[in-house]
Formats: sequence, structure tokens, C-alpha cells
Amino acid sequence: MSIQNSQPEARRPRADARRNRDRILEAAKEAFTRHGADASLDDIAKQAGVGAGTLYRHFPNRDALIEAVYQGEVEKLAASARQYAKTMPPVEALRQWMLLFVDYIAAKHIIAPALNSLTGGPSRLYQGSHGLMKEAVEMLVQRGIQSKELRPDIEPFDLLRALIGVAHIATGANWQQSAKKLVDILIAGSRRSSALRSRRP
Repeated sequence: MSIQNSQPEARRPRADARRNRDRILEAAKEAFTRHGADASLDDIAKQAGVGAGTLYRHFPNRDALIEAVYQGEVEKLAASARQYAKTMPPVEALRQWMLLFVDYIAAKHIIAPALNSLTGGPSRLYQGSHGLMKEAVEMLVQRGIQSKELRPDIEPFDLLRALIGVAHIATGANWQQSAKKLVDILIAGSRRSSALRSRRP
């Protein structure tokens, strides 16, 4: 009986700690978006509904918190690819994930000033995220190729490069809208039927 009763008690602190960490990350993302890298950590803790000590137990310094915010966005995007692959047809899964990738680019731009404040710069973080993004899009494209809905000559990361290019070249507040329109163009051009039409005399 004592063993059975101890199991929920053992799990509860871990679950509470996870919820606290998630709340801190959400509050930090909002704070870094509004105020940049100099956002008050005490204010972030208050917004998350935790004490400053709880924040520092999870994130011992500002750099650790900034890195965790960015890494959290990358992990959410990678997890979404796996979820879409389980619940959607291949081409729609790829399309929905690419639309989400546009939102990821936007979030990355918003917190870029905070990322640039990291000791040594954000290059190490970007290199790590590159591998996760590449793995996710390759998996989704491969499903489309195996279903014979997508062309076999598609280079998966080229799709993301096109969206990144729009984000860097476009000016104004509507670049996200343009990038999301481009998603449908890229999907249409990646379909096997488009390859067959291009070979017709």
C-alpha cells in the first residue's frame, strides 16, 4: 500500500516542475519579444506565477533562459512534424508543417535581438536547430514520395530555403502572408502531376 501511495507523490513534483518550466518559457518568450534581452527576469517570474528562486533553479542565468526559449520553439516544430505525420495525409502534413515553419521564422526574428545577446552569439543554437529542421522536412517529404504524390527529385531542404529567402528579402509586415502563399506554390510544384505535365511536348 505504501508503495502505491508513493508513486503519485513521486510523480507530482516532476509534473509541477514541468508546468512551472513551461510557464516560465512562455512568459520569457513574451517578455523577450516586447523588451528584448534586457527583460526583467523578476518580472518574467511574476508573469509565470512562480518565485524568482524557482526561475533560477530551472535557468541559472539569462543566457540559459534565452537559449531554452529558442530551443523550445525548435522542439515544438520538430514534434509537430511527427504529429502531422501520424494524423494527416502526406502532402497535407507537409503543407501544414511548412506553414508552421513560417511562424517559426517569424518568432525567430522577433527574439533575434535576445539571441544575439548570447555570449559567443547564437551560431551554436542555429547549427543545432538546422539538423532538427532538416530531419523533420526530410521525413515529411519522404512520406509524400513513398505515397507517389510528390516528385522523387524533390530536395527537401530546398523547400525551407525558399521560405527563409522570402523572410530575408521581403520588407514590411506582410512578409508572412507572402511566405504562406509561397507554401502552396511550392507544394503545387512538388506534386508528381506537375512533373508529368512538365515533360509533355
